[in-house]
Amino acid sequence: MSDDTIRLVTMGRIIRRRWRLLTLLALVGALVGYGASLLFPPSYTTSASVLLPGAWQERELLTQAQVATSSVVLDRAAATLGWRGVGGGELRDRVTATASDGNIIKISGTADTPGRAQQLSDQVAQQFVTFAARIAGANTDPAAAAQPEALRQMVTQTSRRITELADATDPGKTVESVQTRTELAKLRTALQEAIKKLDQVDPAASKANMVVMGPAPRPPGEAPPTRTQLIGGGALLFFLAAVIGHLTAARMSRRLRTETEIAAALGSALLGTVDVPGERRAHRPEGRGPRARIRRLLGVDVRWDTPAPQASGDEADRRIRYRRVCAHLRDRLPATRQVLVVVPDGDETALRAAGQLVAESGAGNESANGSGADPSASSPGSGYPVLRVVEVSVSRPLVPDRDGESGVVVVLSAGSWTAGELAGIAEACADARQEVVGIVLAGLVRARPARSAGPPPEAVVPAVSVGHDAAGGAA
Repeated sequence: MSDDTIRLVTMGRIIRRRWRLLTLLALVGALVGYGASLLFPPSYTTSASVLLPGAWQERELLTQAQVATSSVVLDRAAATLGWRGVGGGELRDRVTATASDGNIIKISGTADTPGRAQQLSDQVAQQFVTFAARIAGANTDPAAAAQPEALRQMVTQTSRRITELADATDPGKTVESVQTRTELAKLRTALQEAIKKLDQVDPAASKANMVVMGPAPRPPGEAPPTRTQLIGGGALLFFLAAVIGHLTAARMSRRLRTETEIAAALGSALLGTVDVPGERRAHRPEGRGPRARIRRLLGVDVRWDTPAPQASGDEADRRIRYRRVCAHLRDRLPATRQVLVVVPDGDETALRAAGQLVAESGAGNESANGSGADPSASSPGSGYPVLRVVEVSVSRPLVPDRDGESGVVVVLSAGSWTAGELAGIAEACADARQEVVGIVLAGLVRARPARSAGPPPEAVVPAVSVGHDAAGGAA
């Protein structure tokens, strides 16, 4: 897993084999999201728009947006609303203003009810327009402001007088009268264009006339994050965290999976690989106690990162693999009759493989001798070595002292043990003056119907099983 690419099949394997744990964690995340929704009461948001007539630059619009959320505007809005315990400082976190295209300032207010949110947005918009108009009036000199108006009145009077003079002129009788009427019309047009230019030169008059574009609409629902969003987000967050945790743990796993790594950790050569029929879920650790029951209930008592059992041959094909392992062991130690088979404690697949290996070794000896008696040490090559199975704890490995055995064969399943644990077993064998002469890897496969190749050998009970606190030597 540490070198594999994370694929959809890996995600599917996690969900399929850890769905109970993932469901429980998703429920816990939903409860956490519900608790967070109780800490954050529901809120509602609505907006009011203020139109700024005239020509405005982008920087000026940003300035007006800041004015809309200034302390002066918010304090006046809070005083007008009169909400208990709510002042301008509290409104600063509830009101925002943004400048958009079209010279529009959008003022958004957030409150605990839809009606209050609507009142807040409308009141802040109104106070902003009033304050902006007051600023525009305060920045204008009264005498200077009165001069354009007086000039407009004078122009109006002059234009009226010009019209009267043009009407009084004798129309069409002399060339001079026509020229006079033409000159008066030009003068009236020039005065009107001058007034238009005066209005354009003085934009303060138009900019001060800000308009609130209607009342803020009533918010249709809660502002995000809603309670439903918090509950769903909490469940999704815990679910993803659990999946990522599984992937991270698998990436950081130090369990050995390849034959080369396992052989290097034990300091011996691989004799062969054998198959153990059966589904993974059918062989769970038989732990007792509340903790084991909880692990079994959540489905965490079986590893998820092991691949699904692959299809293999029938019983006859699997027996051939065991016989070849026994033959390799006989060729490696031709003058021995006894070999110790060490199985790590808790490796159910390896224990079943060791039992089958003992059965095939016994069947080979019976076939070589023509009887049910065990072969003697003085007849090398007449059959397979006699195998004796022991289970060794990986936390505190203890191997029986040498008692007629010529070596040790370690049977284990790949991807179950780290290099340190296997090195501990090798050191325990060295302390017992036992040499590791070979390694056998066991793997789960899907069984097929057996073809007629003679009855399979009966299961052989291991000769001795060494517990965690057993002393050296045979029990």
